[in-house]
Amino acid sequence: MTDQFWKNKSLDEMNRDEWESLCDGCALCCMEKLEDMDSGEFFYANTACELLDTSSCRCSDYANRAVKVNDCLQLTPANVESCNWLPDSCAYRRLARGQGLPDWHPLITGRPESVHEAGISMLGRIVPDDDHEDFSIFQFLEHSRTS
Repeated sequence: MTDQFWKNKSLDEMNRDEWESLCDGCALCCMEKLEDMDSGEFFYANTACELLDTSSCRCSDYANRAVKVNDCLQLTPANVESCNWLPDSCAYRRLARGQGLPDWHPLITGRPESVHEAGISMLGRIVPDDDHEDFSIFQFLEHSRTS
């Protein structure tokens, strides 16, 4: 997609392929999350949804994810604003806020691995659910890399 549709269309105006191509493959939306009830900050665990393919940071059964995982949330133009657990680097969130795509985004670079090279994704950081010794919680600090 070389027409840079994201600059000329609102999220509501995008077709399905355009919408889906906004996902950069960071996998942060598939990670277990905790919210600090006092501050409202979100922290990510290094454990993920059972359907996440940890070698690609993509869903292994995207078409059936909502059926297989009860709390899988389908992002839509109507609910992006309310998903305050999405990272600041998320293309859906950035475009909803009137920001452009970051320079490392695969739609800008033409390379899906650019999100991993930028250090934005969870690639290499995810541990199996049963590996409790390596379980950790962290605040993903992508703020310095969002432009």
